[in-house]
Amino acid sequence: MKKIAIYGKGGIGKSTTVSNVSAAMAATGLTVLQIGCDPKADSTCNLTGGKSIPTVIDTLRKNGDAVLENLVVKSNTGVLCVEAGGPVPGVGCAGRGIITAFEKLEELGAYETYKPDVVLYDVLGDVVCGGFAMPIRGGYADEVCIVTSGEMMSLYAAANISHAVKSFGKRGYASLRGLILNAKNIEDEDQLVDKAAAEIETQIIYRLPRHPFVQQAEAQGKTVVEAFPDSEMAEHYMSLAKLLWRGGITK
Repeated sequence: MKKIAIYGKGGIGKSTTVSNVSAAMAATGLTVLQIGCDPKADSTCNLTGGKSIPTVIDTLRKNGDAVLENLVVKSNTGVLCVEAGGPVPGVGCAGRGIITAFEKLEELGAYETYKPDVVLYDVLGDVVCGGFAMPIRGGYADEVCIVTSGEMMSLYAAANISHAVKSFGKRGYASLRGLILNAKNIEDEDQLVDKAAAEIETQIIYRLPRHPFVQQAEAQGKTVVEAFPDSEMAEHYMSLAKLLWRGGITK
């Protein structure tokens, strides 16, 4: 079982990237479990027809307990979807919600039951507190990828996340695999990200171009891989999925 945590600043296209990678991996026959670790609980919506699924935290809050069938939803693309969820806005700690969700999935034997080949954790990267760092430090993820663009705040977040990963890496936890450039077509974007990668001392795994099919697919509540499977953009996601599964980077 390969376990990958994908971080990135809010609004950078991280969940879009993760969902398309999940769908691409599932299309090759892999069993994929995607776990959304954002209190907005919108990581998997492009896999589930644009619909929200029950979160682990909301289910526990409502029922006091849960069974796996209440928490894991299989999408039309075959991806197993989970949303950790979070506290009522303004009350409680979102990071603690992630910890609770992970512990409940373990308690219920989610990994043994579904036997995923790949687990993808979609994690908000604006804040790397104890809860949001759980995939890194809790032994859940083997490696970490960071989605970024050439925008200053996105690169700033990527640097913060990389420092956290490297700090935990010294203790034998997840290692930093590299950056995924999700292009915004700003001036000198490739050079800016190249420079940031050099400063962080990591590699650029893949460069995803900006394409209108991404927004068009999301308007349908779908991934590009599902909505436009024969498109060039779907091929990019397929290529990225293969790299994450097998290892390596693009040239």
